[in-house]
Amino acid sequence: MSANFKSSAPHIAAVTAWRGELSDWGPVPTMIEGQSRTSGVLLHKGPGGSPEAGIWVCTPGVWECHVTRDELCQFLSGRCTYTHESGEVIEITPDTAAFFPEGWKGTCAVHETVRKVYMIR
Repeated sequence: MSANFKSSAPHIAAVTAWRGELSDWGPVPTMIEGQSRTSGVLLHKGPGGSPEAGIWVCTPGVWECHVTRDELCQFLSGRCTYTHESGEVIEITPDTAAFFPEGWKGTCAVHETVRKVYMIR
């Protein structure tokens, strides 16, 4: 369970079990219910912030979600429900991969703290 963020290819070995230090990224600004807080670690952030890749953690709560850039997620732990503005419900559990296209809108209800690996472009 090691990480090398200064490598030519930044990486985390055994990412599901990795419990290295995370930066506090603060509360979710669009809360509906509860007080979700986020934290994470960046593997890479390109010029102008794109692309971006890393680990993201979010505590329980319900919040409005508006995806401003394409995002691919691999959820490692926790449980949440994304509900698209059309009413479509997407249940997230460990080992779920999901792609949220730019412009996706809805809500996210985090039931158990989620941890995911993500890439935004």
